[in-house]
Amino acid sequence: MKYDYLVVGSGLFGATFSRCAKDAGKKVLVVEKRPHIGGNIYTEKIEGIDFHKYGAHIFHTNNTRVWEFLNRYISFNRFTNAPIANYNGELYSLPFNMYTFNKMWGVITPEEAAKKIEEQKKEANIDIPRNLEEQAIALVGIDIYEKLIKGYTQKQWGRPCTQLPTFIIKRLPVRMTFDNNYFNALYQGIPIGGYTRLIENLLKDIEIWLNMDYLKKKEELEGLADKVIYTGSIDAYYDYCLGALEYRSVRFENELLDIPNYQGNAAVNYTDLETPYTRIIEHKWFTFGKDEAGNELTKTIISKEYSSEWRIGEEAYYPVNDEKNMSLYQAYKRLADTESKVFFGGRLGEYRYYDMDQVVESALTYATKELSC
Repeated sequence: MKYDYLVVGSGLFGATFSRCAKDAGKKVLVVEKRPHIGGNIYTEKIEGIDFHKYGAHIFHTNNTRVWEFLNRYISFNRFTNAPIANYNGELYSLPFNMYTFNKMWGVITPEEAAKKIEEQKKEANIDIPRNLEEQAIALVGIDIYEKLIKGYTQKQWGRPCTQLPTFIIKRLPVRMTFDNNYFNALYQGIPIGGYTRLIENLLKDIEIWLNMDYLKKKEELEGLADKVIYTGSIDAYYDYCLGALEYRSVRFENELLDIPNYQGNAAVNYTDLETPYTRIIEHKWFTFGKDEAGNELTKTIISKEYSSEWRIGEEAYYPVNDEKNMSLYQAYKRLADTESKVFFGGRLGEYRYYDMDQVVESALTYATKELSC
């Protein structure tokens, strides 16, 4: 059987494009090297808990087109991301808001908080930030940087903040209000029933081959379709012929505990450098401590998250978009642009630190162009 599209990877990009292609009357085959669909957003039920196997994912977007598209296939709950920072036993609110500033400096009003931050910015004497450290201090001052940003960021990226680009820290919200919602997004939530159910619905009636490593059978598989949509790492596709791009990988230590409540929040970030993990996720709180039927969950699952340097053969989670790596990516992109039969998409295929909504938007944009849908 000849397919119109061979889609490599069943994460959000692959599943979104596959759905659009199927609805446009195209024959689609999805190949996935893992034993399950969903990529890194895969969830599974354990003791009634939606367990995020590859780390926490909270969907958020201001893009109405993306939100309405996904809501055709699943409903979302009202989960709001409100993480906590733990610095050597001191607890602070994230995002940085008036609760944070009150705990840090004892200030009460937004005027007092703004004055304190401005004083610290002047002391640092930063005109144009050249790296993440300077950008962070320019945003929130030296105290918050030292306690809540420096150690966590160094653990997450495996590099001193002075060696990281400014754009990374710009993702962090700073508010002169008591709003604990981390994301400043119009739409936010977790798919009811888990992300795997969303992917199942997107891939309904589409042929899927699991445990199939495309790169090991590239020639054989490419012959099955007129065009390939590749969502793996772009450098791996070319067998690292120009050198390996850098990624971050993540390792998890998971525990099923016979207690109803471990930390009282879905995410607690450990911002000191000495604690080896970056954060602890308690999965049940993504669904407010209840199962789908509304019953209270009597057990809990926690995941300690360790960020590490990626090595060839490991799962890549997100790219390191510094100047050196972006230069190498552009060289690979020039190779990719010569391909008439292969399109590269998603976080790894496009080497971009996408949020989930940006992955869906990218897939929809390409599908509209490719399928005229």
